[in-house]
Amino acid sequence: MLNIKKYRKRLGMTQADVAQKLNVTKSAVSQYETGARNPDIFMLKKLSDILECTADELLETINS
Repeated sequence: MLNIKKYRKRLGMTQADVAQKLNVTKSAVSQYETGARNPDIFMLKKLSDILECTADELLETINS
């Protein structure tokens, strides 16, 4: 599971905010957060830009 929710909440963003910036549905962002769906490498790059973190931080499996 990706750390999308952690970095999204750190910025005070909603799933809808992220979805709008990615041009996807809120449901897609929810699926990324739960691990039901995995973003491709291009979407991962966009996510890291939007969430102001690195792709490595999003992929990190150890939650701090």
